Amino acid sequence: MATDANGYNPEQDLTMILAHYQPTSVVHSAGLAEQCLQEWPERPAEAECLRLPAEDPNSAFPLPRLFDLALITDTLEELPQQQGQKLLGQLRNMGATRIAVYVRDGSPWRFQDFIGMGFTRLYHYTDPVNATLFAYDLDTYNYVREWNNPENWANPEMWDKARW
Repeated sequence: MATDANGYNPEQDLTMILAHYQPTSVVHSAGLAEQCLQEWPERPAEAECLRLPAEDPNSAFPLPRLFDLALITDTLEELPQQQGQKLLGQLRNMGATRIAVYVRDGSPWRFQDFIGMGFTRLYHYTDPVNATLFAYDLDTYNYVREWNNPENWANPEMWDKARW
């Protein structure tokens, strides 16, 4: 796989995601995702991998279990926008706790489409790659806010002291 002008390689980045999370179960699409899984050096022997059908990835749902990681590459560009949104929504809501999506520039998918679904942009690859890597992680998506807890509701130190 080609390296962009800044020296970043999508294949290496996807492999680093695999190495960082060390998933025991992965649901993936064809193409680059499958290649990265095959070349993953630290792959656990007991790792369960499920490949989504290339022609209709939504037909695999409901999945048999909740997977640790989903790798989606070379898929969204081939699907109608509505089918792609359905795929990402199903993966996010009931398919995997973490998702990495690699999408080429020039596809109908825009930055706002991914942000609207809760994804963050990890990296935008420049020439000659021209693609973007997005990620979703359930553990960091909805963090606990300091102000949003019972200790800060309704000014509890003023109970029975004043009426407002």
